[in-house]
Amino acid sequence: MPKALLGTLVLALAISVFSISSCKKKDSGGSTMTLYDSLGGTTMVADPYNPGQMVESGRLGIRKVVDSTIFVIAGDTAINGYFTVLLTEVTSGNTTGFAALSKNLTDFFCVATGAKNFTYGGKSMTASHDPAQNSRMSAKADNGDFDAFVTDLVAGAHKVGLSDVLIGRVGAVVGTLRTQVVQR
Repeated sequence: MPKALLGTLVLALAISVFSISSCKKKDSGGSTMTLYDSLGGTTMVADPYNPGQMVESGRLGIRKVVDSTIFVIAGDTAINGYFTVLLTEVTSGNTTGFAALSKNLTDFFCVATGAKNFTYGGKSMTASHDPAQNSRMSAKADNGDFDAFVTDLVAGAHKVGLSDVLIGRVGAVVGTLRTQVVQR
């Protein structure tokens, strides 16, 4: 995956981190549920990508959306030019950049949606989307690029079966990152 895409996803995660308080809802018993809980929470399930390993259901759900969105962006000529490094790597059979981007974005969104068992150690959203600070990013994004990313995120989320309600809640988190991602 291109670094620009990684940056955009990281930006979305950062926005999510600042929006955690707005992502909380009450369950039927009156307990506070985070968006992470709504996305599957801490229930352990078999990891289909790593046979014999378990993963939190919320993390698995977020990873599915992240990976699906990366693939949607890869096919979107409106914004895939931001990720030429990643696309070149993947086309040549090197998936290490994709795996790193997927993990970073998944960590970011886990934290941003209220997960307690994960940390995000990547660059800030601003640094991730600035080619001067992130050599994997091909250019700075504008508002139209951000809107295209959101469209691709919705498409990626739909592909893995996320409900419109949850997509809306994730979108609210991503929207908080616009000022950090849009740099031109």
